[in-house]
Amino acid sequence: MLSVLVACAQMGSSVAKPTGISSNDHGALVKYYEGVAKDAKLRLQENKKILQEYEAHPYYFGRQGLDAQSHAAANVRAYEKAIRESLIFADFHRKMAMEQVGQKSNQIKKVETNQDRDFTSEISEYSEYSGNKGL
Repeated sequence: MLSVLVACAQMGSSVAKPTGISSNDHGALVKYYEGVAKDAKLRLQENKKILQEYEAHPYYFGRQGLDAQSHAAANVRAYEKAIRESLIFADFHRKMAMEQVGQKSNQIKKVETNQDRDFTSEISEYSEYSGNKGL
């Protein structure tokens, strides 16, 4: 009975924006949206079982069963939508995280390239000072 009440609870119309996660922390956002999708998938399975029970035995529930069946069907559609949206957001943030890693590696390569540059041409200007001939 409790599972019916939980399954019939109202849910949001779309995936909520996470709180406490920086918008630039794409790795954490991927984990968040994948977690939302996983949770929605579990709730979807519960609602599908309930809906199957309503459809298999409508005479157990009477007129109120039709309302509950309709509500369970709406929940199934809503959870399917939440899963799709969550996976889209997770894929988007996964791509953004990969781009961030690529940008960081490019910045590191630039720094390494600047550190490895050849200073011999600059030293040749001061060749009169090399060798300490005057000392």
